[in-house]
Amino acid sequence: MALDLPVGSGDMGELYVELARRLEQIVQREVRAPAPLIEDACQFAWWRLVVHAHRVQRKAALSWLAKTAVHEALKLIRREERDLSLDARREGSGDAGLLGRSAGPDDVAEQRGQLELLCLLPARQRMVLVLQAAGFSYEETAESLGMSRRTVERQIMRGRQELRAASHAER
Repeated sequence: MALDLPVGSGDMGELYVELARRLEQIVQREVRAPAPLIEDACQFAWWRLVVHAHRVQRKAALSWLAKTAVHEALKLIRREERDLSLDARREGSGDAGLLGRSAGPDDVAEQRGQLELLCLLPARQRMVLVLQAAGFSYEETAESLGMSRRTVERQIMRGRQELRAASHAER
């Protein structure tokens, strides 16, 4: 009776050759998305396998990869739907959608108050929130600031929490 050992780093190349095509086919069948998105999701799953190889049994690797890749593909699809580009928004609604009304005095006061609260944040949190508001993805923000994606997520979460707390304290 052979033991099913965890995937080792030496096995990764062999495992990739054996499973990569099957993994893409499984994810494509489950998700129905463009090929580049499927490829990104599969590469993310392979990277996660490298990180978690000590916990994944070799015979369960394909199902583990498939589950991870499908989850990532769905997350990428949701992000694409949420992150509609500014150009697409302008084309869809004309310039009126972006420039439809000028800000009144109340709007200007509220915006100024929000900017003042933003200035109170630590520079790191302020920068990730500004880049996110400018439309940068977490990956783009991480790359431009030399942070990990997870650090960007944490800084955004903390910055939002501090802004909410400061906003409620102001009222």
